[in-house]
Amino acid sequence: MAVDFSGRWKLYEQENAEDFLRAISAPEIYIKMVNEVKPLTTIQQNGDDFSICVKTPLRSITNSFSIGTESEFSTMDGQKIKATARLIDGKIVIESEKFTHVRELEGEEMIEVCLHHLRVYV
Repeated sequence: MAVDFSGRWKLYEQENAEDFLRAISAPEIYIKMVNEVKPLTTIQQNGDDFSICVKTPLRSITNSFSIGTESEFSTMDGQKIKATARLIDGKIVIESEKFTHVRELEGEEMIEVCLHHLRVYV
């Protein structure tokens, strides 16, 4: 059975965010605020087509993409990156040159993991 990621999630816990943001060269202002801001993520899924909106008090971004197709993604710090999203074992895996971003559902929760070489942000 295919996983439907449609829904809304508010961040309530994170680990290693500052180290991860430094590793991907995020602006210092974002690094300083990462533990204070709790983004709201809304996902709309229609088959292999996704729209993911992330809202914070400072900015909102929406990325739309199709599984298996390279797309342009905006990061929260305003950078544009090219990446390809795949569904692997019921997870959305977005791979770019800079990092890998994995989203999966566990019950009513969405777990996000961002990886950059040996640094992991959960």
